[in-house]
Amino acid sequence: MRQLTMAGLEVDAVESVAGDFSNVVVGAIESLDPHPDADRLRICQIAVGQDAPLQIVTGAQNVYVGMRVPVALDGAKLPGGIKIKPSKLRGVPSFGMLCSEKELGMAEEAEGVMDLPQDAPVGQDIRAYLNLDDRIIEVDLTPNRADCLSMEGVAREVAASTASPGPAWK
Repeated sequence: MRQLTMAGLEVDAVESVAGDFSNVVVGAIESLDPHPDADRLRICQIAVGQDAPLQIVTGAQNVYVGMRVPVALDGAKLPGGIKIKPSKLRGVPSFGMLCSEKELGMAEEAEGVMDLPQDAPVGQDIRAYLNLDDRIIEVDLTPNRADCLSMEGVAREVAASTASPGPAWK
């Protein structure tokens, strides 16, 4: 950030691409069963890269067998101070939570849990899989830096300031 400021670009804000969360992995839904005491809940068996699948009770309506989803494991911390721990939903044990983009701080609204590509590796940390450790840098220009009015111009300036090879899209 200091290098950008010294180059005449004012850094207004730096924020994460996704919310602050931990202990969320890629899971694969192996089975779905209706909840015995609730019409809107379903009991999922989900592979998460451990010895045995986890049982998770969900109210999401867009889930299906074979779906790859983000799974917040026991001890996970989600945006908004939510901490995941084993619980019972209408008498059925649940050992995690299926996550939507909204619950991961990646979107304002979501229609259901996040549907990941079928080749998503089960058990991999979702931050690593989706490259969510990137940052968004909001830059304000000073009047003398018209060369940085585009992303390409800012990329050139960053390359020059850091001795990097420059924009890869050229």
